[in-house]
Amino acid sequence: MTAADHLEVEVKFLVDDLDAVRARLAAAGAKLGAPRVHERNVRFDTADAALLGREELLRLRQDTRVRLTYKGLAAEDAASEAKIREELEVTVDDFDRMATILHRLGFAPAQTYEKYRETFHWGAVEVVLDELPFGYFVELEGPSDESLKAVAGALGLDWSRRVLDNYLALMEMARRAFDLPFSDLTFANFERHPVSMGQLLPMCVVREGKDS
Repeated sequence: MTAADHLEVEVKFLVDDLDAVRARLAAAGAKLGAPRVHERNVRFDTADAALLGREELLRLRQDTRVRLTYKGLAAEDAASEAKIREELEVTVDDFDRMATILHRLGFAPAQTYEKYRETFHWGAVEVVLDELPFGYFVELEGPSDESLKAVAGALGLDWSRRVLDNYLALMEMARRAFDLPFSDLTFANFERHPVSMGQLLPMCVVREGKDS
């Protein structure tokens, strides 16, 4: 296994309607990989935020299983139109016990974020439909920029409107822009302070059927 086996190439798009994207996926014969599920994610870091300072991520995620993930910058990122990162992930069987192990190693919960996610597979590209507290997103992950561009075009997603920031970076953007009194990206927080990322990011308007 080479270092390239651990690289993720991805982009995301803010969309107005996930149902229209879902209809296009069905029409194209995309396969459902995982049904809609709630995700709870906790980002861990040191007391001095050393990982954040190096643009690294240590995340514990719980949906239908529990996974520990490390993400770091990849050298290939500079030449790509998508976002390329090293991603290493393992499945564990106990969220709380893994959190305790991280604590013993000097890491503490730094931020919580959640979403609902539905996963599809279109050839070699994974397409996920994400419902976040501040908007709907489509995320594409595949082997190359070209593969992502092809799927984006078929889904009616304007490549020029792609978003390369992760959800935590978008949360920080929203926190600053809307003067939010919290940093956790949770549905409960945004119920009290509703905002839309459509005010900050270009949105793709998707309609069912093929583009003319």
